[in-house]
Amino acid sequence: MLRAALLSAAGNRGLARFVTKHGRRLGAYRFVAGETLDEFMRVVASTNAAGMRVAAGLLGEDVADRAAAVAVAREYETVLDRFAASRANANVALKLTHLGLAIDRDLASSNVEAVARHAGLSGNFVRIDMEQSAHTDATLAIYRSLRARGQHKTGTVLQAYLYRTAADLESLLDLSPNLRLVKGAYLEPVEIAFPNKRDVDKAYVGLIETSLLRGGFTAIATHDAAVIEHSIEFIRSKRVREGTYEFQMLYGVRPRLQADVARRGHALRLAVPFGSQWYPYFMRRLAERPANVAFFLSSMWRG
Repeated sequence: MLRAALLSAAGNRGLARFVTKHGRRLGAYRFVAGETLDEFMRVVASTNAAGMRVAAGLLGEDVADRAAAVAVAREYETVLDRFAASRANANVALKLTHLGLAIDRDLASSNVEAVARHAGLSGNFVRIDMEQSAHTDATLAIYRSLRARGQHKTGTVLQAYLYRTAADLESLLDLSPNLRLVKGAYLEPVEIAFPNKRDVDKAYVGLIETSLLRGGFTAIATHDAAVIEHSIEFIRSKRVREGTYEFQMLYGVRPRLQADVARRGHALRLAVPFGSQWYPYFMRRLAERPANVAFFLSSMWRG
């Protein structure tokens, strides 16, 4: 109920204006690394100094026209240039809808290939995020196309809550893919997605184990401590080779758990978003956990 209320509130224009105006004071920058590239790079430096890697995300999804989609691709190229110049341990993760997928599939494909080629100039890496199930086929097809055209330092994401995902993983294994595995966060109908958490968790663990044993590189993206512990024990017992996996978490979410994973010597990458379109992202983070809401409310009253 709380999640639904907050997600509904995310669409309230008055609340949006208030939070946007006072975002820094209200704690938005706990989850978002600022609005500018300079602010973001300072967070990248501090995250690296703490022994953690970064996956950069420029906030925003659907774009209005072709020129805007191309502009987003150029922004990602600028981010990659800053990474190279500062020798940051960081790569980028982008959404195809932000690169024009809803306008034209070929436009999005061309834009992501341009970013991937630019990343290759400095030996960096690009991950294609997974979005709503309506985009799954296109996302996987574009990923396969990139790999076929020699863009091997690219990866994508699979969502455990979709019934189809085990088959999708099998279909990708011939590529020795670089995959981020997530439980899934979009609202999907029961006809295509597991409605019960227990089933999602079971499917998720199965994907992790298969990818660790048979995949190329596995990014285990979760804040579920039980799944993390299971994965660590599986990695130990199966002698999974170091350098073929990492854990991933969201910037600002469960920092104690993040510190514990890093302290135990496991590679950890934080997904660090930035940009002016941070309000919807911030509201989603509030909706996920009651502790986040308490943090937000206490920030309001600190005034």
